[in-house]
Amino acid sequence: MPEAPYPRMAPLDQYLMEDRGSEIALARSAAPESISRDAEVLVLGRHGYETAIKGTNGFVCLVERSWTAPIDDPGFWNPKGRAPICLNAAAARSYLPRTIKKTDLILAGRTKAQMVEAIAAAVDSALPTEVRKGEKGITLCMPMPWGGHFHSADRDNLHLRAVEHVRRA
Repeated sequence: MPEAPYPRMAPLDQYLMEDRGSEIALARSAAPESISRDAEVLVLGRHGYETAIKGTNGFVCLVERSWTAPIDDPGFWNPKGRAPICLNAAAARSYLPRTIKKTDLILAGRTKAQMVEAIAAAVDSALPTEVRKGEKGITLCMPMPWGGHFHSADRDNLHLRAVEHVRRA
């Protein structure tokens, strides 16, 4: 079996964007301007996600890195993997903690196996109940390659995908 194209984490600098303003703009591109202009914006720093802009509308926009993909994804460690996403308040309470926890574990040097164990334990106990049960009204906004934005407001489908993503991670 050929070796995965990205068998291990690259140096951290390869995952960081050189220009903070570019990361803010990319994060905001995940949602229509009417949402993103008043959203909180997180950027990835050397020690995890940091608040670059305080929001006023309950939405949170950020650029996820490749390690938010399923653990068996061949691009899991791809340093060029960047996905802008904007979350409404419900998703910020239930989906975002998983992304932050996973990122913190990665930046702390945990292996994939250690990360899987820690995320599973967090989902089962430490993260908000909404992660385990699903919360009504969760919306994720992501730009689509053909233009426009994808909006997921299907709570059951989102919860299933989010929990499946965490459990597979």
